[in-house]
Amino acid sequence: MTSSPSPTPATTPGEATSRRRVLLAAPRGYCAGVDRAVIAVEKAIEQYGAPVYVRHEIVHNKYVVKTLEKKGAIFVEETEEVPEGNIVIFSAHGVAPVVHEEAKRGKLATIDATCPLVTKVHKEAVRYAKEDYDILLIGHEGHEEVIGTSGEAPEHITLVDGPKDVENVEVRDPDKVVWLSQTTLSVDETMETVDALKGRYPNLLSPPSDDICYATQNRQTAVKQMGAEADLVIVVGSKNSSNSVRLVEVALGAGARDAHLVDYAEEIDEAWLEGVGTVGVTSGASVPDILVHGVLDWLAARGYEDVETLTAAEESIHFSLPKELRRDLRAEAKAATED
Repeated sequence: MTSSPSPTPATTPGEATSRRRVLLAAPRGYCAGVDRAVIAVEKAIEQYGAPVYVRHEIVHNKYVVKTLEKKGAIFVEETEEVPEGNIVIFSAHGVAPVVHEEAKRGKLATIDATCPLVTKVHKEAVRYAKEDYDILLIGHEGHEEVIGTSGEAPEHITLVDGPKDVENVEVRDPDKVVWLSQTTLSVDETMETVDALKGRYPNLLSPPSDDICYATQNRQTAVKQMGAEADLVIVVGSKNSSNSVRLVEVALGAGARDAHLVDYAEEIDEAWLEGVGTVGVTSGASVPDILVHGVLDWLAARGYEDVETLTAAEESIHFSLPKELRRDLRAEAKAATED
């Protein structure tokens, strides 16, 4: 993943709008973890037949969830909602160990579609808990990923929800503290929180590698470059998608005059285009490109036909599918109900 310099600005925010153009971010949309999770659901339906149950949204995107429902996926909030002897898939955000135990009690066959980068954070939590560290988990309260990670070592983990929450943190030994983070946060805000924590705990230990995923960082880098040139930035993504919400914040912080989050092109308000010469377009890591093309078509119909790609990094990472897809899970689930 190598970065390249942003293109030379043809206009600056607020400049005369005689030239209408679109800056299209690259990379954008599906990351490797999301791609793996969505394909896992599709393959499970293909191999085992419908229905296949999914605990929580497989990824945070309305279009993806509706598309998978049409193919035979049933989304549930709790493991107990899945009838005995069925298959349940765990979402890309990960689950706590107690959820695996619930599935076993419910005699369910499971497919774990947790993103490998989230799994890495889970393993770090387990490791530092075994070494009796206090773990400060930077993330947003209530997010599925935070709930899953916290469940790995609940007695050792304290959630830190941004820099303002640092003053509320209490630890047993200030010399035995480590920080971990939700993978989809703003890079800048996370490091601001880390700096504030280090102000209180100078010996705060950092994880072996940055927990924020490569896709989140790359998409934020592209939006930073875009925000410096765009009058308006449109981020395609759902409101419950943490990384999509962060892209809007990053765009505004980088200098964009205006930025909005939309699920579909139809949600764009034409009033946003008033006085706008350059529109930046990107999408969150759980968004299929068909939705971005819908936005580009919508803009083209209003005179924004000149599309320039802004490339911030190249991505070539792929994750193998969950190993459970290589087994006969229907037979396993049926056998479990007969025990």
